[in-house]
Amino acid sequence: MTHWTNMIVGRLAQTALVALTLVTMCFVFVHTLPGDTALRIAEARGGSEFLNVGKAREIAAEEGLDRPILLQYGEWIERIATGDLGMSLVTRQPVASELWNRGQNTLILGIAGWLASYLVALPIGIYAALRPHGWVDKISSFYCVTMASLPSFLMGIGLISIFALSLRWLPPAGFRSWEHLILPAATLALGLSAFSIRLIRDTVREVNGAFFITFARTKGLTASAALRENGSRNAAIPIVAFAALQFAAVVDGFIMIETLFNFPGLGDLLVSSMLSRDVPMVMGAGLVAAVGYGLVNLAADLASLALDPRLSQRGQ
Repeated sequence: MTHWTNMIVGRLAQTALVALTLVTMCFVFVHTLPGDTALRIAEARGGSEFLNVGKAREIAAEEGLDRPILLQYGEWIERIATGDLGMSLVTRQPVASELWNRGQNTLILGIAGWLASYLVALPIGIYAALRPHGWVDKISSFYCVTMASLPSFLMGIGLISIFALSLRWLPPAGFRSWEHLILPAATLALGLSAFSIRLIRDTVREVNGAFFITFARTKGLTASAALRENGSRNAAIPIVAFAALQFAAVVDGFIMIETLFNFPGLGDLLVSSMLSRDVPMVMGAGLVAAVGYGLVNLAADLASLALDPRLSQRGQ
């Protein structure tokens, strides 16, 4: 097999192993939470009027929650092998359809925040690299240190306080129009750009100091032209790999942002499912997160392989 095939097969096998490990951890975690699972499900279905032992026993018998834990786990794994994620214990809707509906919102938010971060990071990072120790480089360094030290929920609270509560320019929560996307996407973008600006700046500066760039400069090319014509591919390799990993982290780290902004995505669904002990939904969300992270990592590896001429020749 070629290097490309070996990489794809290896990454897919790794993704499957990680997914199995993560859903197993989700299953164990939900069942170790304090409180009766059937009682929590009863409350989630019908409110406080369903919060009684009789209803809980009825749901436990109906859903098979009174069976041994290992038997429940084994049956879920068996269904997964056939592509069936089961039914939600709370809504009685297919888990796959619920995840699809919420996952689209998470993907929209992730792409918006990720793209916004690189619309800011690329020009600033490249400019700072071409003019080291200039005012842009110094201001961007201060910005990166400040943003990197702030937790995402503090940035989100600050944006809500300024633009939603004080200025009343934007809605603070929910997702009913594109305006509801601005604040959570901006929170993501601020956190991501703090790391990507420095990586872009350091990578471009390192490539700009390489011999082939110096040689191009001796032929009369400007610094930006030499970098664009001779060094852009070399600089793109670590930047593309890091960008892909950041996007994977966004898709996986959606819980804090979505909870803060009451955004109806996978993170919000996962939190509510954990509280209501909706085991199939929790395990389904964990599976989607693990598979999504693995596929984005695979895309990053393939992009690096395609950009690096040494690796692409070896993979022929």
